[in-house]
Amino acid sequence: MPRSIQSLLVFLCCGLVACGSLGCSSQKKGPLTIADMLARARTAKSPEGKARELVKVAVQQAATDKAGSASTLAEALSTLPPDGQPLACVPVLVDIATTYCDIGQRSAAQKAVTMAMTLTEQVTDPLGRTQLLAQIGTVQGSRETGLGDVAAAKTTLAQASRMATADVAERFRGKALAAVASGYAEAGLAAEAKDMIGTLEELARGLDDLRPKAEAFAAAASVRAAAGDKEAAAGLLAEAAKAAKSIDDFPANRAYALIAVAKAYRTDGDLKGALALLADAEKAASKVGDPQQQKDALRAIRQLQAKLE
Repeated sequence: MPRSIQSLLVFLCCGLVACGSLGCSSQKKGPLTIADMLARARTAKSPEGKARELVKVAVQQAATDKAGSASTLAEALSTLPPDGQPLACVPVLVDIATTYCDIGQRSAAQKAVTMAMTLTEQVTDPLGRTQLLAQIGTVQGSRETGLGDVAAAKTTLAQASRMATADVAERFRGKALAAVASGYAEAGLAAEAKDMIGTLEELARGLDDLRPKAEAFAAAASVRAAAGDKEAAAGLLAEAAKAAKSIDDFPANRAYALIAVAKAYRTDGDLKGALALLADAEKAASKVGDPQQQKDALRAIRQLQAKLE
């Protein structure tokens, strides 16, 4: 046998031995355990990032291990500094409160909401503060995913509504009012938003940017649908869907616009239509280049799909 072939055979045999002793990289790895996910979450560089990743684990635990979920949420809550950056911390606190409510721990959820309100008071930007107040009002008022505290939600959302109308710059007012309207609809307080819906609809029709246009129409449709005005809601839903489906430049914008419209379809009772929009949103999300942004968009889609199916 030629020496070159003998050398090749020796090389291949050595490679097979090494593969057997070390484990071939081509072997499929099993799914991550909760312990693996927790370990990965704790490696996040910022307190806000660590807390956000811990909440994602707690959400997965909530279905089968409420005690474990509560423990993870407590860790996430303790990770957030009381003087942290509000725009980063408050959305995480809202997620913590929502998940606590999901596992029946409302007193712990209230602690997260109280911390969120304290941090929001530090925000000087009217648009940012309005959006945060709308998120807090939603978790306060929602009987499905929140505290069901209607009085607190009314106070918080009224504050957000006044700020959106009086303090937010006109070019951002549609975005602010859309956040407030969505908050009212999700908190089960659609009737409280009737005075602002006309303004929101007018602003939506004047917007050129398609994502806020779709989100504004979707928010208005949610309020109309929740208030029982089906005819008006149908027209607004058609406008919202048209705007969302016209987005062809940024996949993330298309995905989140479609999610917003799907939520409005759900409020209107059209679950089939909502699921169809989420299928479209999933296709858009799969094209998002940034891995974390893609993961976040897909997570939002999955969460809504779970509520619809």
